Amino acid sequence: MFDILVYLFENYYTPESCPSADVLAKRLAAAGFEHTDIDEALGWLVGLAETTEQCVGLSRSPGRGTRVYAESEQQFLGAEPIGFITFLEATGALSPVLREIVIDRAMATSGSPMTLQKIKIIALMVLWSQEAEVDHLILEELLRDDEYRLLH
Repeated sequence: MFDILVYLFENYYTPESCPSADVLAKRLAAAGFEHTDIDEALGWLVGLAETTEQCVGLSRSPGRGTRVYAESEQQFLGAEPIGFITFLEATGALSPVLREIVIDRAMATSGSPMTLQKIKIIALMVLWSQEAEVDHLILEELLRDDEYRLLH
């Protein structure tokens, strides 16, 4: 699923430039993605749209505070992804509402534990879906894949 999300980011400048779900599923299948992964990714994107729509009114209200993670969130996400979410919020890349959308979408994925690379992709997709302006250095951090950097 995460490969599909990266593919969408790389191939569609904005969410509006994505074709309908049926056409997108056919294009993804033609690109070589498995049907189960396509279904999971499209379902995840529908969930992203629904969560975003529910939070639209909240996104305009400024809010600051300390986010206390539930035990289930701590166990599923882990310390490194939570630290990265906190970093993104501290830099202003994520508003509190976008932070909650990132957490919601992370919790909606299958497979535990969450990795740093996966949380970066989720945050990138949330920001992409909002067509948010992202500082160049933050964007580089989101796109950096530390797992492969160690091999060089």
